[in-house]
Amino acid sequence: MKKEIPLTLDSDIQYLKGIGPKKAKLFHKLNIFTIEDLLYHLPYRYWNLKEIKKIKDCKVDEEVTIKGKIILIGEKTTKTKGDVIELILSDGTDYLRCVWFNRPDLKYKFQRGEELIVSGKIYFYKQKEMVNPYYELLNENRKMYAGTIIPIYPLTEGISNWDIRRGVKQALEKTYPLIEEDLPLEIINKYSFYSKKESLKKIHFPEDLKDAERARKRLAYSELFYFELILALNKKKYEELKASPIFKTEGILTKEFLNNLPFKLTPSQLKVIKEIEEDLRKGKSMTRLLQGDVGSGKTVIAIYTSLIAIENGYQVAMMAPTEILAEQHFFNWCKELLKLKVRSALLTSSVSKREKEKIYLKISQGEIDLVFGTHALLESDVNFKNLGLVIVDEQHRFGVMQRAALLAKGNNPHFLVMTATPIPRTLSYILYGDLDISTIPEKPPGRGKVITKLISVKARGKLIEKIRKGCLLGNQVYWVCPIIEESEKLTLRAATKVYEEIKNTFPDLKVALIHGRIKSDERMRIMEEFKKGNIHILVTTTVIEVGVDIPNASIMVIEHPERFGLAQLHQLRGRIGRGEKDAYCFLVLPNINDEKVLLRLNYFVKSDDGFYLAEKDLELRGPGEFFGTRQHGLPEFRIADLIKDKDLLLMAKRDAFKIIEEDPNLIKFENRIIKENLLKKFSDKVELARVI
Repeated sequence: MKKEIPLTLDSDIQYLKGIGPKKAKLFHKLNIFTIEDLLYHLPYRYWNLKEIKKIKDCKVDEEVTIKGKIILIGEKTTKTKGDVIELILSDGTDYLRCVWFNRPDLKYKFQRGEELIVSGKIYFYKQKEMVNPYYELLNENRKMYAGTIIPIYPLTEGISNWDIRRGVKQALEKTYPLIEEDLPLEIINKYSFYSKKESLKKIHFPEDLKDAERARKRLAYSELFYFELILALNKKKYEELKASPIFKTEGILTKEFLNNLPFKLTPSQLKVIKEIEEDLRKGKSMTRLLQGDVGSGKTVIAIYTSLIAIENGYQVAMMAPTEILAEQHFFNWCKELLKLKVRSALLTSSVSKREKEKIYLKISQGEIDLVFGTHALLESDVNFKNLGLVIVDEQHRFGVMQRAALLAKGNNPHFLVMTATPIPRTLSYILYGDLDISTIPEKPPGRGKVITKLISVKARGKLIEKIRKGCLLGNQVYWVCPIIEESEKLTLRAATKVYEEIKNTFPDLKVALIHGRIKSDERMRIMEEFKKGNIHILVTTTVIEVGVDIPNASIMVIEHPERFGLAQLHQLRGRIGRGEKDAYCFLVLPNINDEKVLLRLNYFVKSDDGFYLAEKDLELRGPGEFFGTRQHGLPEFRIADLIKDKDLLLMAKRDAFKIIEEDPNLIKFENRIIKENLLKKFSDKVELARVI
């Protein structure tokens, strides 16, 4: 008799009965390699077979589960929807039509007289029906599940829901005693959580749906708790590891700077300055996020903070994600800085080699106080004599290692992060859990309203007339396109094509084109001409999304707004309405019936509150799409849902930071579980947490 191999949580999935090496390869496609991976392959929904609904009692738009016998089976092929499989179910009370589109694999799946369970939304077209419902044939082997709650798992070809369910059942039977707790007893008792092993059992085999959700929340909390714990540990570590320079915050430069400004700072700006000054006086590294809506005046605060560092004998690096933004910062402030005898420079990839070498030398000798730049600041030739403050603008656009590389150019410099992309509170705790957060909620006084309108392509003629009238009244226009040149794959209006059209439409107006492929010198010249009012209409791509400040630009046209997320649309709209006049943003929408797109654009039309729009963007698109790429440091959670689990996230953050504040080295007896788990699973994550 073959001796049975004792299984652990780390055992290969192939050793579970009924799987073996061949089937294990199919499980690998679901990222299931070990028994523990299988236990964490969680259901995304459940069939509540305890609540089978009678067909006669079903209402339109209701999500239901129905059990019945197959009465009729049919198939047909259509031009628009391909192969169509349809059948009629009866449960003795009424009939239900079930239809599947583009599912030729179902052609020989069903037989008349078989029992079938279907789950989905009820529609009505001549009779009650379900479209593409989830289904299971109730053969003899599966009738044992009747009257229970069936978890529905993510699958791949060759793996059925029942394969996963049988595997999980075995895995729990073989390894249940080996599942170790990962939360302190105090937290478990505080929230009446299930134990970890109970949670894993109940999420796969719940007695009711409330039971399943309670188990999910317990596992999600644990995931969020450890991430926040890493951020808390890292923050504590950097506070205690090395001292940062202690800055005197009452100086001549900052007073002169404020006196020279043509406006007064808002109460929110003054509050943020106070928070920053308190940080700089402590001798611990300032790690602060400054977020504010478009046009709220963050850069003024960044310059003010820079002047504190400079007056204390330190250099400052301000890194922006695009050349156009770095150029804007430099040209907007170099003259003001010169009045204060502050030496500044611009360092981007477009700067000539000879000029770069001069700047490198001056930076290394301490002859430049404040350098504005892009990724060019990260080059090995850039060596600061005494870097005391790093400012990163639009920080979510930089990778983790890029930010770390800039910080490494100083001796634990203070760190100020700025973003004009409002981050929903939920995500700010994840992305910036180890940063103190300052927010400027309002815009400076004396600015006009921005009126946003959604118009169809058919109304383009009327739009042209409005633009003409606006330009005759002295207004300037941004005309934004999603792409530079026409593409065979994308039927979108390109900037180069629109530029030619606009020139021909308005022969009496000065029209210019700007995009990322235009050389830096030419780009700067165009922006300077636009700023002076010598250009009426600027056709552009999203290069003007952030940082561009032209007070007289009060009209914006956005082609194909369906191509942009809410946050990006809000950034673009933020380029207008920066003066006293009311401004107008026109969204030119092609014929489109996508409800999700229309909902998103209607949110945008109705609100100009960036934080509200960011929350809606997160709800509509999810955290992955919200940022677009993985480089932003957004962790991938297996269980937690950043939208659904906001409250859990706040609980986890509060608990994790309290534990580290009271026991930074996790030496207390009650925290031994936390330390063991950190060392076992998360030790590689601690180092990067400061710059996530």
